[in-house]
Amino acid sequence: MIDLILNEERYENDIRALLMAFYHGEKIFARKTENEAEAGKKMAPEKAGRTLEAIYGGNSLRLTLRDEAGRALGERLIADFPEERKAGKNCLKTGLYDLLCEVTGRTLPWGTLTGIRPTKIPMTFYDAGHSIEEAAEHLRQTYKVSEEKIRLCTRVASNEKRILAGIDGEHSFSLYVGIPFCPTICLYCSFSSYPLGVWANRVDDYLEALFKEIRRVSRMVDKRCLTTVYMGGGTPTSLTGEQMDRLLYTLEENFDLDAAREFTIEAGRPDSIDESKLQVIKAHGIQRISINPQTLNQKTLDVIGRRHTVEDVERAFYMARQVGFSNINMDLILGLPGEKSGDVEKTLEGIRRLGPDSLTVHSLAVKRASRLNQNLELYPPAPQEEVNRMIDMAWHEAEAMGMEPYYLYRQKNMAGNLENVGYAKPGKECLYNILIMEEKQNIIAVGAGGSSKILYPAENRLERVENVKSVKDYIERIDEMIERKERNFPNSGIFEKRA
Repeated sequence: MIDLILNEERYENDIRALLMAFYHGEKIFARKTENEAEAGKKMAPEKAGRTLEAIYGGNSLRLTLRDEAGRALGERLIADFPEERKAGKNCLKTGLYDLLCEVTGRTLPWGTLTGIRPTKIPMTFYDAGHSIEEAAEHLRQTYKVSEEKIRLCTRVASNEKRILAGIDGEHSFSLYVGIPFCPTICLYCSFSSYPLGVWANRVDDYLEALFKEIRRVSRMVDKRCLTTVYMGGGTPTSLTGEQMDRLLYTLEENFDLDAAREFTIEAGRPDSIDESKLQVIKAHGIQRISINPQTLNQKTLDVIGRRHTVEDVERAFYMARQVGFSNINMDLILGLPGEKSGDVEKTLEGIRRLGPDSLTVHSLAVKRASRLNQNLELYPPAPQEEVNRMIDMAWHEAEAMGMEPYYLYRQKNMAGNLENVGYAKPGKECLYNILIMEEKQNIIAVGAGGSSKILYPAENRLERVENVKSVKDYIERIDEMIERKERNFPNSGIFEKRA
């Protein structure tokens, strides 16, 4: 554990993020001290561990890292600490990063960057007319990003800018449809997912509430252009073929889907797919689906709670091709418990044989609400160096399959402090993925756990409106979910004030 001692709470989250990046999996306990003399006092012996002191004094900041016995491992004194928040944040993170590099003997691939969307930095440069080289130099000098990640980040941002060309984000929107049911809940999952075996008798009730929200939202976005639709979860193909058919008809009745550039349905779990469901989806004109094995190693599938076999993945993929799907994505998670580079190599060989049109590569993130986080002693995270090798292997394999990296994002507590990257063959990219990450368009989310993002371009801000995560609460409070959208966005340029 790490004892974090501060005399002010400024930048506590930024300090935590860097500490977690260097000391992945360790718990951090923060406490406030009133004066510098108290800072060196250790916590109770049973909680003894490293200590980081962040002590502000006038216009300066002193950072001291101590070992379990209280001995100083390293120190940084930042004189003339900036008052302005962004400058102060960068100054703090640079000083702390240098200190932690010195003490641990390691650097981080993303340097001081701990945010979710690093591609926003080069995108801002491109939008202002600057070159890739200028964006790269900024990443290098300001954030100490490695050359490999600079190349990835600037390349992804360039592809995003090309793909987003011509989209009028202010006068259009994308729609997210949440289906929160799954065959079983995976070890690493913290999404709003509910095991179908327990909730099967409430699925129709859920759909009726969802249909009501869909109808009301369609009136609120009247005359706005629909760009993309993304149906996620959970696992949407947990629905029966008849339920999926009703849902798709409801969407067609309320939105101009013919005008949409893209419609994606996650068919993530192979054990939720059969030919009749695929035929229903295909009959509604949907071409892009995602079949997500996460790994093609049976031992790992059993450990993470995926109640299907490697052969089931292959069967589902070939079935989808036979039905006629021309754009199939596959998701992988690297750094899963017990896996090493050799296991990932086996998975990548299997993916190459299947030949998907796009590949989304995730670094394992230990989510607070997941069973994995509650049982870390049984499933320790893979070492950073091992996950780095896995990520490199996946990148090279994606390029060998003719794919380009086209979107990128990061999460808290990721293995190796790395990233999630979407790769795709030309023309097979998921536009929704870019729009939700770069926040350049209004995203309206319906369903339990949905998070709508509304842009206010004139004010340069984004407003979120959350739906409740609980299926039971969503069904019972659906009118409240709808009214919350209408109440919060009367002047957004999308929602009209109701009489």
